[in-house]
Parts: sequence; C-alpha cells; structure tokens
Amino acid sequence: MFTKISSSHLVGIESVCVDVEVDIKSMGMPSFTVVGLAEGAVRESRERVKSSLKNLGFNIFSNAITVNLAPADFKKEGTHFDLPMATGLLKAFGIIDAKLDDTVFIGELSLDAKLRGVNGVLPMVIDAAGAGFKKVILPEENAEEASVVSEMEVFGFSTFSDVLRFLQGELEKEPFETDIGDYFAEARKFSLDFADVKGQFFAKRAAEIAAAGMHNLLFIGSPGSGKTMIAKRIPSILPVMTIDEAIQTTKIHSVAGLIRGKGNLVVDRPFVSPHHTSSDVSVIGGTREVKPGAVSVANYGLTN
Repeated sequence: MFTKISSSHLVGIESVCVDVEVDIKSMGMPSFTVVGLAEGAVRESRERVKSSLKNLGFNIFSNAITVNLAPADFKKEGTHFDLPMATGLLKAFGIIDAKLDDTVFIGELSLDAKLRGVNGVLPMVIDAAGAGFKKVILPEENAEEASVVSEMEVFGFSTFSDVLRFLQGELEKEPFETDIGDYFAEARKFSLDFADVKGQFFAKRAAEIAAAGMHNLLFIGSPGSGKTMIAKRIPSILPVMTIDEAIQTTKIHSVAGLIRGKGNLVVDRPFVSPHHTSSDVSVIGGTREVKPGAVSVANYGLTN
C-alpha cells in the first residue's frame, strides 16, 4: 500500500515542494521509519503522529511503515510535515479515498490531534501555487497569512479530525479569503509620526534627505539627544509599500516567526532596532537553519 502527499520545505526564505511518500508493508515486524534526510524535529513527527492517530481511534501501527521525504538529497527540518504524514498514513490504509493530487498539506500536530501553526507558511504557499497546486490545508492559525495568495484555495482547520471529515465529504467548508486592499486601507496609521518631532532642524533635514534617496544615515550624539526618537519616526515619511514589497517583506517575517498567529500582511515599512550587544548572527542572519537576522527583517524598511 503506497501513497504520496504533497507538502513543502523552507530553504532560506524560499521553499521547495516535497513529496511525503508512505509505504505500508503487509509483512514484517511493526515499525515506523522516516527517511529522506530527516532532521530531529522531523524524526520526532513519528511520535506526534502516532499519538494523534491513536487518540482518534486509529490503531494502524501493527505494520512496517516507511515514510520518505522526497527528494532525499537535502536535509528536512521543521514540524510542518506532521499533517502530511498523518494524512498519508490514513490514505495508504484506505481510510481516506479522496483525490489529493492538487492539494498541499502543511501543519504540526499535537498529541491530542489538534493542529498548531507553523512558521514560513506564506513562502510555502507561494511556491505551491507556482508549482500548479490549487488547494492548501493547514492550521487555522495560518489561514489568514496563506490567503494572501489569491491563486490558492486556503482551508484552515483547528483539529485533524475536522481535516478528516472535510476530506471524506462529511464537513463543508468555504476557502478562507482575504482582501489585500483591506490591509493597505489600514496602513499609514503610525503611533510614532515624524510630524511630532519639535526642533532638531538639521537632524530632521538629514532624515528627510536620507528617506527621499534611501541613503544610509549616521546619527552621532549623547544619549537622550533624540537619535532613536527621530529614527523610529522615519517610516512615517517613507513611500507606501507596493504589493510586491509587502509580500516579500511578509515572507521574511513569516520565516522569522514574527506574524505567526497574527496572519496580517506587512504593509508598513518595518523599523528594527537591534540591541547593542546583539551577535553578528542575530543582526546579519544565518545559523544552520538559515534564519533571517535583523537586517533581513528590516527589508524595505530601516534598521537602527
């Protein structure tokens, strides 16, 4: 019994499609093996998936089970493979008979089969839409973020049992939709406005010139003289972000975990002020998982 479920994997702020292949052997000792260069969090998916399915009443682990994350030539990290693994297992056992060729699954499972949100959903959904997929099933927490991609039908659920009922036709659900125009209608409502700065004529003039030409700006002065106060207000005199700029910035914030649970599109230019003790990695980005740093988070905005 073999089946294949489509998912996605982050590589920096971009993503690649991953096939979660599930094979159930009729012979052999009970086992559950995950291959395809799966890192720690992915290998732990076995225990989350087993507990989730058992708590839903599916005792299907008396066979030899092999899950392959293809292509297998690069490392996979993250908890978002839980949902496609669980779906693939039930489909391989014949419990789910729906056609899922045009659907992508993304999400983490809790031990009681609830769906938890994950980071980096927006770039995953954008890549899936570019690859020709039409639907995405994910945690309700990530539905608003994913709905920015108008080419995809986004279905958000709070529990895996609801996903099962939906796939079996027992639950009707409309795709989650978002009007991007609503986000931009709420833009330009700044709590810190450049017009509030009194005095500081030379510093204000320098900030205006730097904002107009997108130049670097160096403020030197004693503590409390107004350097950060002015810098925080520069976004209020920068041009409104375009849709492409907003989506690119939101992708970075999504990977960094800054919009998880909020779901909103980043339409105001970000301001990031790293602490003076910040490490090179936290400012520039990097680490083994290639996470964005403060400079990347400030994309199309400014960093202090």
